[in-house]
Amino acid sequence: MLTRMGLSACSMTLAYQQPLIVFARPLWPRAAGASPAPPRTRFVAGARCAGSAHTRHGAVGASTEPQRVPAPRPAPVMEAGDGKEETPLPSALSRFQLSEDYGFLLPNPLTELPAPYGPWMEIARELPQLIASHRLRSRVHQMPQLSTRHLRGREELYLAHLVLSFITMGYLWQEGEEGTVKVLPRHLAVPFWEVSQALGLPPILSHADFVLANWRRKDPSGPLEIENLDTIISLPGGESLRGFILVTFLVEKAAVPGIKAILQAIRAIRQLEEETLHQALQGLATAIGAMGKALQRMHDYVDPAVFYAVIRIFLSGWKDNPAMPDGLVYEGVSEEPMAYSGGSAAQSTVLHAFDEFLGIHHSQESTAFLHRMRDYMPPPHRAFIEEICQAPSLKQHVLCSGDTRLRAAFNRCVAALADFRSYHITIVTKYIAVAKAKAGRAEVGGWAGRPPAALEAKGTGGSHIFSFLKSVRDTTRDGLISA
Repeated sequence: MLTRMGLSACSMTLAYQQPLIVFARPLWPRAAGASPAPPRTRFVAGARCAGSAHTRHGAVGASTEPQRVPAPRPAPVMEAGDGKEETPLPSALSRFQLSEDYGFLLPNPLTELPAPYGPWMEIARELPQLIASHRLRSRVHQMPQLSTRHLRGREELYLAHLVLSFITMGYLWQEGEEGTVKVLPRHLAVPFWEVSQALGLPPILSHADFVLANWRRKDPSGPLEIENLDTIISLPGGESLRGFILVTFLVEKAAVPGIKAILQAIRAIRQLEEETLHQALQGLATAIGAMGKALQRMHDYVDPAVFYAVIRIFLSGWKDNPAMPDGLVYEGVSEEPMAYSGGSAAQSTVLHAFDEFLGIHHSQESTAFLHRMRDYMPPPHRAFIEEICQAPSLKQHVLCSGDTRLRAAFNRCVAALADFRSYHITIVTKYIAVAKAKAGRAEVGGWAGRPPAALEAKGTGGSHIFSFLKSVRDTTRDGLISA
């Protein structure tokens, strides 16, 4: 039987183990080839439970490399038997910059930066046209050097990161993969770096920019429906790009009840409230099902040819990318090139949180890639994964309870997650494999896109996309508890 700190696997579900907390200073910059860990982690040999279900449960073949340990995390929501009143759910979520209504999405993002940053906003608003007319690079070269000291608060920093990341991707990929550059100009690189440091994000477009902070209501009092939503900043891709971003937004929004269900379930385990736990697991399974329904809308709003030939290249990074094998020099930041992965759905915290909570064990290769993608998440969101990791094991609790209703509810969650991943494979097959077979040039808004050769077998985050997706789907299924 598994043991942890001298306790049996069953008894450990009855006591909350205090997390290992390590205070750390930023480690950036990093040279090309180095792991792009944000400025909030350091490495501690022998540390347990660094946000991995794989290492948490002692999976065979778990890496013996030093584990990442996060910056100080908020105190646990509640400790079993401590006699303290539990933290209200909104407060428990807000400690991780999560919203009761929006989950990991940034609630009502700003759409305008303060007046001193007008030059950035002017370029960002015209990005599709500037790229299509091959004028973006010249406009960036004329851009003034702006200080970031006038940015105030998280919302302004997130909008600045969104704006600068979109400008950077346009600048890099304006001429396609045959016309890349090796240096990001100082007056773009330095402020992008400074804003990234302030947020704990890497200086590249990530899911946190592309989806979480890139939405607005057309009618401020209207519903959160795709017809009433728009992006704040765009790139070539027209309505298909808008649809891709906003359908992904709806998937994140559908996950919100599941995020809340995780915290409710953890409390129920600590308090031995089996009925509450059962209800929370039902809520999680329902939320995962709703995410799948939201994902189906991709067919209605995204043209596969446009996605494959136009959109994908602007999500590409400069790590493990043959089109930019040496990475990118951020002028004024480092003389050495640095390498960062492109935007990827694997950078969404949602499925990482679900995996940790359900105790899903992925292969060592998949786990390594997923952990690298966590470096592209906002630090508080990554801390949320760590909080789940340090909580009592749901799977062990269900196994030791002998409760058939709990086992069935647990299995419904795992099956729903496996079904979601299967449907994701269906989407990727249509938008990459089938689109590749029909590949040609696609033109949107005057920008003629050619399918990037460097992405023929890989996702924009750098994974071997089909083998990775099938692997994580299959290992999710392996998480079912047999009767």
